[in-house]
Amino acid sequence: MRRVILAITGTIAGLVALLSFRSHVPSAPVAASSGSSGTTAGSNGTGQPATSASVPAGDRVIDGNVANTVYGPVQVQVLLKNDKIVNVNILEQPSSTAHDLQIGQFAFPQLISETKSAQSAKIDAVSGASYTSAGYIKSLQSAIDNGA
Repeated sequence: MRRVILAITGTIAGLVALLSFRSHVPSAPVAASSGSSGTTAGSNGTGQPATSASVPAGDRVIDGNVANTVYGPVQVQVLLKNDKIVNVNILEQPSSTAHDLQIGQFAFPQLISETKSAQSAKIDAVSGASYTSAGYIKSLQSAIDNGA
C-alpha cells in the first residue's frame, strides 16, 4: 500500500512539473539572410529590400509574385548581377505562429543557397518545409520570368 501511494504521488508531481514547463518562443521574426554582415546583400543597409535607386549599374532587383501557401504568403526578391543570381531576399514569409518563423529560419537559407548554386528555380524542397518551399519556388520562378 505504501508503494502505491509513493507511485501516485511521484506521478502527480511529474505531471505538474511537465505541465508547468514553458518552452522558448522567439521574440521577433527574423528574415532569412545569406549575407555575413547582418544585412542582406542587395539591401540598402537598413535590412530593408533594395530599391532600384540603390542598386549599382548593371545590377537588377526583381520582385517575385506573392505565392499564397496554406501557412501564409511567400514572396522573394532576386538580385541579378550580369544576369546571374547573386542573392535572394525574403520579402514575405508565413509568420502566424512561432513555428512558422522557425521553419522559415531553417528553410530559407537552404533554399537561397540552392538557388545560387542552381541559378534557377529548379531546386529541391526542404524536408519539413514543403509548403514554404513550394511558395518560395513559385515566387522565385515568377521573379526569374519577370526578369527575362
